Amino acid sequence: MKLSHFNFDLPPELLAEYPAENRDEARLMVLNRAEQTIEHKSFKDLIDYFSADDVMVLNNTKVFPARLYGNKEKTGARIEVFLLRELNSETRLWDVLVDPARKIRIGNKLYFGDDESLVAEVIDNTTSRGRTLRFLYDGSYEEFRKKLTDLGETPLPKYIKREVEPEDQDRYQTIYAKNEGAVAAPTAGLHFSKHLLKRLEIKGVDFAEVTLHVGLGTFHPVEVEDLSKHKMDSEEAYVDHKAVTTINKGILEKRRVCAVGTTVMRALESSVSSNNTLNEFSGWTNKFIFPPYDFSIANCMITNFHTPKSTLMMMVSAFAGHDFMKKAYEEAVKEKYKFYTYGDAMLIL
Repeated sequence: MKLSHFNFDLPPELLAEYPAENRDEARLMVLNRAEQTIEHKSFKDLIDYFSADDVMVLNNTKVFPARLYGNKEKTGARIEVFLLRELNSETRLWDVLVDPARKIRIGNKLYFGDDESLVAEVIDNTTSRGRTLRFLYDGSYEEFRKKLTDLGETPLPKYIKREVEPEDQDRYQTIYAKNEGAVAAPTAGLHFSKHLLKRLEIKGVDFAEVTLHVGLGTFHPVEVEDLSKHKMDSEEAYVDHKAVTTINKGILEKRRVCAVGTTVMRALESSVSSNNTLNEFSGWTNKFIFPPYDFSIANCMITNFHTPKSTLMMMVSAFAGHDFMKKAYEEAVKEKYKFYTYGDAMLIL
């Protein structure tokens, strides 16, 4: 498979600027791989496709307010700082992206907040766009993290051109988010409401939670025609004993094991045993899934509609079958499904 196999015309008006009014009322396209059928449903109809003892795997990562705006010393130029990864909590070192990058040099100081109470010094140029900052702050680590949260903004993706609104703080987070560390939401999970989760639970569906802290690597453009040459950025992932027990039971009993989102699928496929069951996992994964690929754990998945040439679309293609995925995407464009972060959803059986 080549990069050009994943290109298609996506009308800009199909990029979702806002989420559906109610989480579980987004549209749902259901793909049945065995029958090669496509159905058009509402997300809350998901319950009709699951039975008692089927397993749904959720990513419980929590998005933190990773986008800060500061001013450069002397010039006062406004600089956007996107927090990517904490490198050292004691010395307050962070990997960040800065914009505009060309204005920032090693040694520059940036000031944050109206009172400029938070200062950062650029100590390294880690990549062409990235930097390493050391935050200079006198208070305790807890006070420092609270300061970052207070000054930070919900990190909506750049394609959303509008200002961040108060409701985004809630809507750009799954209702089961608990382990802070993501700079982007695991978007397939945004469609679950408390009511829908409760109904699934009453029906007897088992839930397993894994954690994969979504980094910006998920969205990095693929710039090589030969997909085997693309390198994914590493993301931190955890699969604990409880999740392993629930998921392996589902595999053993030949139940539906549904990965809610590409991030869950990547976490699961990063920790497969030699007999195609799940192992516990704690560490970093840079797994890149593209066709052809044999999936070992999940036999169905929920995902959003992704942008052309994205690594997410490549994973969906590997799971659904490339021709079937192309047909589904053509149908989605024709039927005006909403794409990307706040867009509609797809269930692949």
